[in-house]
Amino acid sequence: MPTARQRHMITETEELTRALDAAAALWPADKNKRAELLRHIIDQGVGVVESLADKKTEKRHAAIHAVAGSMTGIWPANWREHLREEWPE
Repeated sequence: MPTARQRHMITETEELTRALDAAAALWPADKNKRAELLRHIIDQGVGVVESLADKKTEKRHAAIHAVAGSMTGIWPANWREHLREEWPE
């Protein structure tokens, strides 16, 4: 079928075969349609992937908040002036 969307080709590995066989038990109407079973697996997996991505983002934000403000006083109060004095105009 013509489409402007990207297409992907994957090889059915042993792990994918097991997943498709398990999916056939969940969606028996599609048991003889491997591509449709793969779409079901992907649909279910999207939530898991999004959840993992959200957790990673939350962890990153927590790390940023943990160190926020911890470096006050590292630079002298007049650091800009010192920097500008080093460079002639």
